[in-house]
Amino acid sequence: MQFRNLDGSGINKGLSQVLRWKLGMGGPSEVREALRSESERMTSAPRVENDGRAIAKAERSALTWIGHATYLIQLGGLSIVIDPVLSNRLFAIKRLVATGLAPTAMPALDVCLVTHNHRDHMDAPSLEALDRKLLMVVPKGLGRWFASRGFLSVVELEWWQHTELRGVRITFVPSQHWSQRGPFDRNESHWGGYVIEDGTHRVYHSGDTAYFDGFTQIGARLGRIDAAMLPIGAYEPRWFMRGQHMNPEDAVSAFLDLRAKRFIAMHWGTFKLTDEPIGEPPLFTQDQWHTRQIEAERLLIPNVGETVWL
Repeated sequence: MQFRNLDGSGINKGLSQVLRWKLGMGGPSEVREALRSESERMTSAPRVENDGRAIAKAERSALTWIGHATYLIQLGGLSIVIDPVLSNRLFAIKRLVATGLAPTAMPALDVCLVTHNHRDHMDAPSLEALDRKLLMVVPKGLGRWFASRGFLSVVELEWWQHTELRGVRITFVPSQHWSQRGPFDRNESHWGGYVIEDGTHRVYHSGDTAYFDGFTQIGARLGRIDAAMLPIGAYEPRWFMRGQHMNPEDAVSAFLDLRAKRFIAMHWGTFKLTDEPIGEPPLFTQDQWHTRQIEAERLLIPNVGETVWL
């Protein structure tokens, strides 16, 4: 089965396009001179120490950024990890900043969510270190991968489907992206984000996504979102990335479409995946926030390891 985006598109980035990008033949990345000097001095996302003590028992609703798209979500007494990537390398790409929580500092986990099968979101070594009794919630088409590795409780979801555990509802929602893990499995598993709610708080993690009309649908169908975890990095060059990754301008538009209360940034400063300077995404996001005159307290760009209390 071949999965497609809401608009019917199926991204088809072949080797020739990757080579055009890497050889600089597709056009230059945009240079934002006003943000350049400070952004080029930054070599990674900033990090704070987190020994895990304050979040050990999931007694308060909280989000902790572990790095890249990896968040620990504590809601309704559950500890939920999403897209766990704890490895020091993704093949030849070295991690720029240590994980926000060491594995030994992690609370006892109840659920793991995976947004799609790209290796910077579905990291085999990190997943294989998890307890096999953990509830694994994955997109349609990925269940076999997890079952074959001994996970005992695997739930596959299609867009708008949900599962529940101890009063916490997890809904799989659309994103504008694609999937591929091997040479011959293009778009044979789904991709998306998750809305997690416990009756008091509702949070959203977009996974990887381009800007698309689905943000309006998510906000309208599932209700007011307290915190939207949205990607702000991996966006240059735009000719290559526009159909699969938002830039900060897009991410702020997505936030407004969602009608969420708070924007929580992710997906920057952990791995050097694309062409923009490492430190540009937060500056670009803040610039867009100011331009659109949104209340300053609604934007949070956390440090790696920082816990946001809901």
